Amino acid sequence: MELKGKKAIITGGSRGLGKATALAFAQLGIDVAITGRNEAKLKETVSELKALGVNAFYEVFDVSNYNQVKIGIKNCISNLGSVDILVNNAGIAAFGTLNDMDSQLWEDIIKTNVLGMYYVTKEVLPHLIAKNEGDIINISSTAGLSGNATTSAYSASKFAVIGLSQSLMKEVRKNNIRVNTLTPSTIATDMSFELGITDGNAEKVLQPEDFAELIVASLKLPRRAMMANASLWSTNP
Repeated sequence: MELKGKKAIITGGSRGLGKATALAFAQLGIDVAITGRNEAKLKETVSELKALGVNAFYEVFDVSNYNQVKIGIKNCISNLGSVDILVNNAGIAAFGTLNDMDSQLWEDIIKTNVLGMYYVTKEVLPHLIAKNEGDIINISSTAGLSGNATTSAYSASKFAVIGLSQSLMKEVRKNNIRVNTLTPSTIATDMSFELGITDGNAEKVLQPEDFAELIVASLKLPRRAMMANASLWSTNP
């Protein structure tokens, strides 16, 4: 499918998976609006995107704050002119036993990873329904397929992302909207480095651009085809 000229919104788009996806989109001629909480990093990424010859914009807001989301998404769509693709990538993570993790941190993970995705999708979805076409890509994790010790909050949030996505997929297929749930394993991102779960070795660890290629591949499928879910693993254990 031809992607040049499409309009995309990517949450958490200033670094890691979001930035890699934004750059991959720009290289295909897709105009991009990215969101995040760090304005300096958003500005840097937008400059890189514009250098690739596309229209690029940013909005600063916290996806867990619905009032901020409503204003931010409205501005994104106004600047883009319309929207065809939504990538729900924004998320946070922290590890600790259920008993030891601070209850506020547990709640923050759920609010950002689940409610944040819900809020953003709720604001974008009417525009896709009105066009009777679109793509929503929700980023879960292999932690959403299997829980592990110390990942209760993160796994709970990513299990919820999968459930929400599967339900939404069945709701909007009739509107020619494809909902794709992706479950990557460890990828060399800033968040992974901060959590100390990878050294980022490019020979062994998945890189953000690998994940961006999977997203692009799913979007290039003809409209009659939808990749409902996919997992991405490194070939090295």
